[in-house]
Amino acid sequence: MKKIAILLIISLMLPTLCAINLEINKTSENEIMILDTNEPAIFDLTIENKGVSDEFEFYTFFAFLEEPKEHILINAGETKEIQIKLLPTYSLKTGFSTFDLFIRAKDETEVKEQLTMRIINLEDAFEVGSGDLDPDTNTLEVYIHNKMNFNFELIESKFSSPFFEFEESFALGPNQRKNFYVNLDKEDFNKVVAGFYTLNVEVTSKGTTSEIEGTIKFIEKDIVTTVKKDSGFIISRKIVSKVNEGNTIYSSETIITKNVFSRLFTSFSPEPDIVEREGLKYYYSWIREIKPGESLNIVVRTNWLIPFLIIFLIVAIVVLAKKFSKTNISLRKKVTFVKAKGGEFALKVSLFVHAKKYVEKVQIIDRLPALVKIYEKFGGEIPTKINEANRRIEWEFEKLEAGEIRVISYIIYSKVGVLGKFALPSATAIFQREGVIKDEESNRAFFVAEQRTKDEEE
Repeated sequence: MKKIAILLIISLMLPTLCAINLEINKTSENEIMILDTNEPAIFDLTIENKGVSDEFEFYTFFAFLEEPKEHILINAGETKEIQIKLLPTYSLKTGFSTFDLFIRAKDETEVKEQLTMRIINLEDAFEVGSGDLDPDTNTLEVYIHNKMNFNFELIESKFSSPFFEFEESFALGPNQRKNFYVNLDKEDFNKVVAGFYTLNVEVTSKGTTSEIEGTIKFIEKDIVTTVKKDSGFIISRKIVSKVNEGNTIYSSETIITKNVFSRLFTSFSPEPDIVEREGLKYYYSWIREIKPGESLNIVVRTNWLIPFLIIFLIVAIVVLAKKFSKTNISLRKKVTFVKAKGGEFALKVSLFVHAKKYVEKVQIIDRLPALVKIYEKFGGEIPTKINEANRRIEWEFEKLEAGEIRVISYIIYSKVGVLGKFALPSATAIFQREGVIKDEESNRAFFVAEQRTKDEEE
């Protein structure tokens, strides 16, 4: 009877003694799985067997279990460290996922452990950025940060931005940051405006390529150089140059002042935007926006030669006018070529006598050049005396009223041909004005014999 009772108690306790009894603890944390790569997600577990010794099988329906593939023997009371590796599949989506890991004993009894991991794309594993970019600096710190608990044994990267481009290959451990220092050429960004710019990084790992974007802060800096140059005296030139060496758009206002006189002889390049007058002064303004790397050149040219010429002409006109007003008689001589029937060289000499004021006892005396004779017939006034020995010819007028004009003409000829420049002497007018004897001379007349068609006067 006692044997039967003992066997009954053993039969009741046997399932309890044979049932799986495991204590499971996860020692790893922040596990991730990167899609489109062949890199597994890894979980580190410690398993203590509080039951009987047994061989255990691991499996899950969530993803492909790469390890452990074989049954693992855990003796009673033994604790083992087990690493679970799961490979990504196409059915998985990004985000946090919780799944069941099953551990089965040989008697088909099993336990399950819930595990959680984050599923990401490759670009989600990294953060890229840089320090602030100062226009005065020649270097810039650029970094890439592995935000995940994942070891990248080899990363091939290409960094590009408006300021630089370079390539690097490196390893990056869990939560590790890699810094790079880039040498900058200011010529590459001297026309770039301050602000935020995109840093593009192309990352390749295990045959998968992704693009990551970060930002570069280009610090504002106002650097505007103004240079003024003055040159010249008669033709003065003022040059105002403004160069934007900073990285912000510079609003420039340039004002140049001119008085009412100098403005008449001043030119501008470029033309001013605003012209304002206050009293005897004119204010010329240029309002422009100068972009980084650009310059504004304003050229103001004042030509003082023009007013000098104007003053000189005015003085000359005044002097001539005064001289002309003091002249009582204006005597002008003109010579023209005449075709003679006999083929002789012949010229017509004309004297224009213009009385500016009332004059009396007027005597006009002209002299004949050598080698010529005077033709006996006269047009207009008849001479009162011809002295062939002294080669003089004279006309006399009792009086001439103010404004009266007399035209005297005669013809001279020569049997000998004349070549070159033929000159005739000046004529003289002798007269009385208010009882005082005065005289005036005419211009000299010239004739170029080769032309035979034109005459010159001086």
